[in-house]
Amino acid sequence: MAIIADSRTRLLVQGITGHQGRFHAQAMRAFGTEVVAGVTPGKGGQEVNGIPVHESVREATKAIDANTSVVFVPASSAKEAVMEAIDGGLKTVIVISERIPIHDSLDMIEYGKLKSARIIGPNCPGVTSPGVAKVGIMPNDIFLRGRTGVVSRSGTLTYEVVNDLTQAGIGQSTCVGIGGDPIVGCSFTEVLELFQSDPETERIVLIGEIGGTAEEEAAEFIGENMTKPVFAYIAGRTAPAGKRMGHAGAIIARGGGTAESKIRALERAGVPVAETPNRISELIKG
Repeated sequence: MAIIADSRTRLLVQGITGHQGRFHAQAMRAFGTEVVAGVTPGKGGQEVNGIPVHESVREATKAIDANTSVVFVPASSAKEAVMEAIDGGLKTVIVISERIPIHDSLDMIEYGKLKSARIIGPNCPGVTSPGVAKVGIMPNDIFLRGRTGVVSRSGTLTYEVVNDLTQAGIGQSTCVGIGGDPIVGCSFTEVLELFQSDPETERIVLIGEIGGTAEEEAAEFIGENMTKPVFAYIAGRTAPAGKRMGHAGAIIARGGGTAESKIRALERAGVPVAETPNRISELIKG
């Protein structure tokens, strides 16, 4: 079985009539995902490439059986869209939208916890289980079905590492992009726990970057709880203090959040850390 996105995923696309929503709905369906409906207020009754569009999540879930939403709406409307999805009974909400204000992210993530809904993101590339389902914006053609789980803060690095794994003949069970914002709905440790329980995942690749303490927390969890081997790469080894590297969460402050501190924590937990992204496959092959 895969985690988060699997053969049971029945997907609703919020913002399906926008350029990104329209394009990626088609790409997700081409990948094999069961895209059952879209939602755009004011455009109910239309279709996007044969996918019915509804006025609201509640209206959509009355008409079809959905369990997952992917959010492609503008940042200003993202919190409302996520809460609407949760109120509509969807238990997995993957938020692609970026530049969402931190207080909005806090509100929607806390609401998800209150309602026992899993939020991935915001500002993330989504979740892909090769040969099964894709929810998000990851490229369709870089994956190979296999038994290596991937969890990452960076979308671009996810693509680079996955492509290298595929070229090396190392297939993936599920690839999860948790997002690069300071506040995200699903942490490294939560995804690691899911992979630990997944019988089809034999090993895990963790892709981190400077800023915050997520990787150190993951290292502690790995040392105390993981029995499956974990391999890692940390971006930003040469970043100076105070330098932001791409993501809002990737900033070194007061000497904390450096690549060195994260690498040391992971190595103490027994995790081999690659010096470059394309060396992860070498570490796995030994």
